[in-house]
Amino acid sequence: MQRKMKRWEDVSLLAMNRLPAHSDFYRYKQIKEALEVTKEKSDGYQSLDGDWKFLYLQAPEYSPQHFEQAEFDIASLDTIAVPSCWQLQGYGNMHYTDVLYLIPLNPPYVPHENPTGIYFKDLVVENIAQDENIVLKFNGVDSAFDLFVNGQHAGYSKVSRLPSEFDITDLIHEGTNRLTVRVYQFSDGTYLEDQDMWWFSGIYRSVELFRNHKDTLQDVWIETIPDESYESFTFRINGSFWTDSIKKVDIQIYLNGKEQNSLAVHVEGGSFQATKEISKPLLWSAETPHLYTAVLQYDLPSGVSESVPVRFGFRSIEIKDNEMRVNGKRIFFNGVNRHDFNPDQGRTVTYEDMLQDVLLMKQHNINAVRTAHYPNQDVFYDLCDEYGLYVIDETDLECHGFENTGNYNWISDNEQWEKQYVDRAIRMVKRDRNHPSVIIWSLGNESGVGRNFTAMYDAIKKTDATRLVHYEGDRVAAYSDMYTTMYTRLNALEEIGQNAEGKKPHLLCEYGHAMGNGPGGLTEYQEVMRKYPRLQGGFIWEWYDHGIRKTDDEGNTYFLYGGDYGDFPTNGNFCIDGLVFPDRTPSPALIEYKKVIEPIVTEATAGNPFRVKLKNRYDFRNLKGIHLRIRVESFSELIEEVEVELPSLSAGEELEYTLPIDQAKALAHEEVWLRFIYSEPEATNYAEKGHPITRESFLVEVTKRNKTVKDLSLTSRNQIWVEETPVRLRVTSAHFQAEFSKVEGALISFALDGEKIIEEGPELTLWRASIDNDMYKRDAWLNKYFIKNAKEQMVSLEHHVGDGFVDVEIQKYMSSLNQAWGFNVRYHYRITSHGVLNLQLVGEKVIRGNEIPDMLPRIGINMKLNQAYNEVTWYGRGDSENYQDSKRSQPIGLYTKSVEELHTDYVYPQENGSRCDVSFLALSKGQQSILINFKEIRDFTIHDYEVAALEAAQHRGKIEKSPYNVLTVDYRQSGLGSNSCGEEQLPPYRVGVEDFEMTLEIRAIPKSNLIEESRFFVAR
Repeated sequence: MQRKMKRWEDVSLLAMNRLPAHSDFYRYKQIKEALEVTKEKSDGYQSLDGDWKFLYLQAPEYSPQHFEQAEFDIASLDTIAVPSCWQLQGYGNMHYTDVLYLIPLNPPYVPHENPTGIYFKDLVVENIAQDENIVLKFNGVDSAFDLFVNGQHAGYSKVSRLPSEFDITDLIHEGTNRLTVRVYQFSDGTYLEDQDMWWFSGIYRSVELFRNHKDTLQDVWIETIPDESYESFTFRINGSFWTDSIKKVDIQIYLNGKEQNSLAVHVEGGSFQATKEISKPLLWSAETPHLYTAVLQYDLPSGVSESVPVRFGFRSIEIKDNEMRVNGKRIFFNGVNRHDFNPDQGRTVTYEDMLQDVLLMKQHNINAVRTAHYPNQDVFYDLCDEYGLYVIDETDLECHGFENTGNYNWISDNEQWEKQYVDRAIRMVKRDRNHPSVIIWSLGNESGVGRNFTAMYDAIKKTDATRLVHYEGDRVAAYSDMYTTMYTRLNALEEIGQNAEGKKPHLLCEYGHAMGNGPGGLTEYQEVMRKYPRLQGGFIWEWYDHGIRKTDDEGNTYFLYGGDYGDFPTNGNFCIDGLVFPDRTPSPALIEYKKVIEPIVTEATAGNPFRVKLKNRYDFRNLKGIHLRIRVESFSELIEEVEVELPSLSAGEELEYTLPIDQAKALAHEEVWLRFIYSEPEATNYAEKGHPITRESFLVEVTKRNKTVKDLSLTSRNQIWVEETPVRLRVTSAHFQAEFSKVEGALISFALDGEKIIEEGPELTLWRASIDNDMYKRDAWLNKYFIKNAKEQMVSLEHHVGDGFVDVEIQKYMSSLNQAWGFNVRYHYRITSHGVLNLQLVGEKVIRGNEIPDMLPRIGINMKLNQAYNEVTWYGRGDSENYQDSKRSQPIGLYTKSVEELHTDYVYPQENGSRCDVSFLALSKGQQSILINFKEIRDFTIHDYEVAALEAAQHRGKIEKSPYNVLTVDYRQSGLGSNSCGEEQLPPYRVGVEDFEMTLEIRAIPKSNLIEESRFFVAR
């Protein structure tokens, strides 16, 4: 017996009584009001956001009898906020998956257990005119819904991330009216909405009421077509009215509130089209977002005039000579993928949320957004128009879960689903086609291939021929105007760049998976993409960490992810993969990305350290007038500071520039760094005057300081005493006390002038608390090579007392269980009678089998230090954390932070806080410092917790603190990579089973003498 199809399973049904899709616009009585373009002040507009009554059910069939009737008693029902996601209001279950559907795959059917929410609103309407239409608009409802007005069925719609409008004029009466909305969590549309995100349901975007004249404007869209020189454009306006009563429309074109042009348009049969040649308008691009406003004025039969503003930009997008070009110029995308997200409200976001996103993107040199993986709220596109961001507008379409069935194209190549695919695309296009920021339409994401994408492509081109179309799943670019890939490995990307003859341009629609600590390797990606003209940039995955805010009983805030709600199956913290933390705080990755995609590149020139090459990587902007501050520094000393305005340098050009500084004065110092800070000369709409665009630093090599050995032979020497037991070696003088374990072959403690400095260590380590980008290596590290369990085995311990010093040499072997590879390790300690501890550590690889890891997390040493010395000063990269494949944004300099400040508070705790290329560091308590000096530059981390505590913690604020600080000094630590969903650590940033050597020295100094003392080693 064939299963009976329910309305919310009917794939042949697009909607019932839903009005045709159209662009967003609003009506005003006066031109002055129209030019302000404030929706809330528009004529006939009313927001229905706020408290609604709510009934939650396990299935639609459990709906109470006559629930849709105006007389249905709702007094005792719960109250819910609209808009909101009902899972975050205490209904249903929170669930996160990346690929998997939450229902069995039986399209178009859904389970009988189909959580359902019924919303009720009593609406008072007065003074209804005879020539008035009343339209109800739902901007976003997940996933399908029925609308009832005063007991009558008013309509049905689906597609969760697009608006649905209904004319309810004939169902409304003056006085109190009952609106009832029954929302289904699952529908046939669910099969098309399997995006990587939390599964949220309900009326999650605003609900609006429009009371308009029945003859009013129904739709309007504007096209701008350039001439051959891209200097003048044809302005073409198209539109339609609900009736044929309007015969004439007057159009004025404004720029910054001043009228520029006008035209009168004849309306025939309710439709109109008109053109006008506009000479040399200001053009729209992401760098120069010049917005014009066309105001349409017409008289209604009642004699009332309406003014409708439509913002637009003079902008073209095309492929010419196999390049994507805006206004005739090749562009390069430095983009991000963005979901709608708020840590408290889920997919319900505010204007302030969206504005903050756009401002942060612009402030960090990002020029493009892909609306992954659905149309965002309409206001977001207004902001992109205004502030300047290129947009790939993506259809609300993803069928990722079908990939696991072996039939990825199950519904994408099924003609029964064709009109569903096309409907989603065309409704998006018709809503958003007036936005100049939208330059590419996307057919969706990760949905296989098939006939339905061809149908979507053809339908879009018929509706809007002025933009490009993208679909990454189209591996042969048959229905995509560009060749798009995601997470393409660097070598393969270079091959694509080289294979350019006659080929479509290429985009990386996703790369650089920003999960947890990472991504690394962005510099190398940028270099390859800039090297080949076919490669026109990419989009980082993604903008947000999708963590849900939680406050514990102590008032500490942390963020939840998949699995924290008992949801199964789940992809856990795979939703924590953004450049900004859930509270919209920039992560170290965003800071790094800003530098990697910098629009002004500064390079040193050969032969003259005071002459540099400037490259303008903007696509349109001339550098003339940009403010440059040049600082000449030596450690903490500012030698000279010069401020200049950049000369004219057109987009894409470069020039050499001699720095206007006192070279002789600079060369009289050591470790001289030239710091370049480029900033905006005037305030912009996204940043204040002086906003830093990018920074660069160069060491004047001839001033590089070489460390020397300080001769203490003439200073007084204290006697050194040695005490031995079968298990201990104790070495003391008037200044120090050191104790070694003869069993373990390790320094147990080291004290200076009666104060313990080292609580334990140094001890060789190969392990780091795994980062998310280690996820595919972690199992082998733990369960095949047992790297976490690697231990040192004692071989020998010898000591020798010399003139004013004692040498302790320890030979050890390090490996892990059942492994035939390891290291012969030699610790050579020299401790002077003054209390200077010098350690030379040498490791020699031992390989006696074929099974060895191709990459180790790190080779370094751990030391447990006195926690009273909590202030850290270092000369190396800072101020933010940095790793060898993610350090371009962090210049070498002298920095000071507390130990707590060196922790990066990732949503999912993991390895963090490294500082690279460090020459020395000091730990201070008041004016007392412990100098840790390196023979070669090293990386370090220091934390007030142990690695085991970091790994045990699952959330922010849950790391158990230790009674000491743990310092790790790395011979090398492997980089970050992007391998949670992308490129592994590149070869230069991979630590192998290799020989190593490192030397460091520890001694007490006055804090004020740090710079001078750091030039010396004492023990020889």
